Amino acid sequence: MSRRVVLVDYDPQWPQEYAAERQRLLEAIGPWLVAIEHIGSTSVPGLAAKPIIDIMAAVAPLSHAISCIEPLRALGYEYLPEVERFIPERRYFRKLRDEEDTHHLHMVEYNSPFWQRHLLFRDYLRAHPATAQEYALLKRELAARFANDVAAYTDAKTAFIRGIEARAALWSARGQPAPAAAAQDEL
Repeated sequence: MSRRVVLVDYDPQWPQEYAAERQRLLEAIGPWLVAIEHIGSTSVPGLAAKPIIDIMAAVAPLSHAISCIEPLRALGYEYLPEVERFIPERRYFRKLRDEEDTHHLHMVEYNSPFWQRHLLFRDYLRAHPATAQEYALLKRELAARFANDVAAYTDAKTAFIRGIEARAALWSARGQPAPAAAAQDEL
């Protein structure tokens, strides 16, 4: 599996890829899901991204995620429990094709801080294309600098992401819809 940072221009097929995977997830684990959302850079029109569809699936309570492991394995997802030591409020799955990640599934508690933060970040970038382009520029610079070090690339984005999250929180406090209220994929 490549651990290179590879960014590509926005692909208008990403929303359709998400929709198709969403349907497969609903068929496999729908009884445990409360909501499901397309997150990450592939969910923001016009934003350059690693070509990996990030999906956030909400369960309530988080302990229901354990029931989803086997049905997700049947869909080709690999459960990575070791990442819980870094983010204990998330159950993380990845799907591979030809040893490359194609999908990341983040299973979290519905309306948790993780859920809210990721939706607000996405919604803010969607509503502020200039900020999304600033982010794309930074990502391209960092991908060139850290092409062979995914961890360094990710770490180098953190300060910018935290700044966007702070602006997004103010934006939301000024009357923009809260992410849970704006969620289109509640079940």
